[in-house]
Amino acid sequence: MAASKTASRKPVVRPQPPRNYSRGIAIALLSLAILLPGLAGWAYSRNSPVRTVPGATPVANPVAKADFLPTIPNTAPAPSEAPKGMVWIPGGEYSMGAQDSPHMNEVGMQATKDSRPIHRVYVDAFWMDATDVTNDEFAQFVAATGYVTAAERKPRAVYFQGATPENLVAGSVIFTPTDQAVSLDDHFQWWSYVKGANWRHPLGPGSDLKGKGKYPVVHVAYEDANAYAQWAGKRLPTEAEWEFAARGGLSGKPFVWGDEFRPDGKWMANTYQGHFPVKGTNKAEDGYEGISAVAQYPANGYGLYDMSGNVWQWTSDWYRPDYYATLAAAGGVARNPQGPPASFDPSEPGEKKKTHRGGSFLCTDQYCSRYLVGTRGKGEVNTGTNHLGFRLVKSGAASH
Repeated sequence: MAASKTASRKPVVRPQPPRNYSRGIAIALLSLAILLPGLAGWAYSRNSPVRTVPGATPVANPVAKADFLPTIPNTAPAPSEAPKGMVWIPGGEYSMGAQDSPHMNEVGMQATKDSRPIHRVYVDAFWMDATDVTNDEFAQFVAATGYVTAAERKPRAVYFQGATPENLVAGSVIFTPTDQAVSLDDHFQWWSYVKGANWRHPLGPGSDLKGKGKYPVVHVAYEDANAYAQWAGKRLPTEAEWEFAARGGLSGKPFVWGDEFRPDGKWMANTYQGHFPVKGTNKAEDGYEGISAVAQYPANGYGLYDMSGNVWQWTSDWYRPDYYATLAAAGGVARNPQGPPASFDPSEPGEKKKTHRGGSFLCTDQYCSRYLVGTRGKGEVNTGTNHLGFRLVKSGAASH
């Protein structure tokens, strides 16, 4: 996949958050409103806010449950020795979409709304990175090419009408825990646009990558991931490829490893434990309060790490909530689907969004349960955050 052309972030004027809290830059609320197109899309990549907590009263599933048929993997062996850091994904036919949430509460059901109906898909075999792209790997790319990420570039005034010069500063978006419990219907309360935040400084100017070479690179916009892919001779996966790989040969399971969130009490992914999004309440029972280095939890059936939790991952597909319905209506088996021809998110129809997959260290059944395999996220293409990374694929020999 060729690298996309550099695209400047467009102005989107949004209502100010209800309370005044530090954004880390001058006239912070104005900057956040101007410099965060698509915020509603990637803040946990939820479809709409709901208020609930673990143990909430179950609600009826608004979408009829569909049966998952067995996965039928291709049997052809890998055509060559594995490229460094990649594993062979055999491809084949499988049921794509999200299983009912094990929690069966409103949060869980919201997570599956745009992941229905269940439909049959076929993908050719391919190679996939065993882990997310790391800081060390991204640093090699930058050293070789001199590439500057979107978060490191000063926004241009021509694209931000009404912004004063002091607000046109390079930076990115960081999760900022609140001091007390808040309503979960306003994500501006726990996300901040921070001057100087970028892949080199993931938590802002006072942070660095010391000891974090094996952590996933974050604060990468879609164009940044594409540029790296072109340099590496790889490409971003389609949604269909990503989900086939994440399932690891299983069919209809809610998690990439099986039926239980913690089989035999074992943590299988980096997620959020605590009262979201309140500062100091994340118990870090899984071993990490923030993101972790890659491959700290068991691999799935295909040898892939962190296909659930830790950081979201870009895919190449444009986002539409009705795309699965379109595929299902066509009947038969969708072969190597590439996503819809254009993006459309009813909550922000003017924004161009790509699909995210996998969830992040901030996912919780209180607000986001998209650590569930098959569920979908979405993000504006020019926006990076400290919980969004990527991994790449290479096409294999065509399968039949």
